[in-house]
Amino acid sequence: MRYLLTAFILSVFLIPAEAQSFAYGVKGGLTIGTQKWDNSLSRDPLFRYHGIAFIESAPEDNATGIFAQIGYHVKGSAIRTFATTVQTSQGLRDVPGRRTAFEFNNLSLCFGGKKKYDWNNSSAYYMLGIRADYTIGTNLDEYVEINEFYPIYPFEGGVRNFNYGVTVGGGLEFPLSEYVSGILEFSVNPDFSKQYEQPQLTNVPAPNLGGQTRTIPERKIINNTFELSLGIRFLRLVEYID
Repeated sequence: MRYLLTAFILSVFLIPAEAQSFAYGVKGGLTIGTQKWDNSLSRDPLFRYHGIAFIESAPEDNATGIFAQIGYHVKGSAIRTFATTVQTSQGLRDVPGRRTAFEFNNLSLCFGGKKKYDWNNSSAYYMLGIRADYTIGTNLDEYVEINEFYPIYPFEGGVRNFNYGVTVGGGLEFPLSEYVSGILEFSVNPDFSKQYEQPQLTNVPAPNLGGQTRTIPERKIINNTFELSLGIRFLRLVEYID
């Protein structure tokens, strides 16, 4: 994690030195997390949040610029069951709905390029960046007791802390004042690496089977998120006067 922070701090100094005029700000909002489990997309989306700090060059005439951003993102997926009524030996029984969430709290660092276009009194843009993530925590400890009896959920030992992927997105910058703009942005953030990787485990004790053992199949999980952000951007303009 310290390498991600160090890289972002270096970019805070290098981008202004290279670009002269630059902009910085913060943005955040809704994260819709999806995961591919064992090559299957059967899990439900996880609705969480993110927050990002960024710095970027501010070239003239909307030329392609560079950016760096670091953020906190809650990624993952969920399993949802709906309320239903079942027949039992004692009669009808109401079974409430339930949501089981799998959360991975990631610190993400992204470097890339950004291209702008004039649009009315605002600027539309698209961006593409490469991204590195570090997982600083999960909620998988909530399922330890369940896994002891029937190991169907991921557990901490299979979490891979370092991951990588890309960020692709676009948005709109709208002026609030001469040097301050608002941001509305949408991005897609697929990982190329595995957030979770667990090999097949054999001879695992099964307390609910009277001391027998079981085999836990291999499991792999890959993240993707869709993010909608609102933010504010501050411009530091450098002008040269002869």
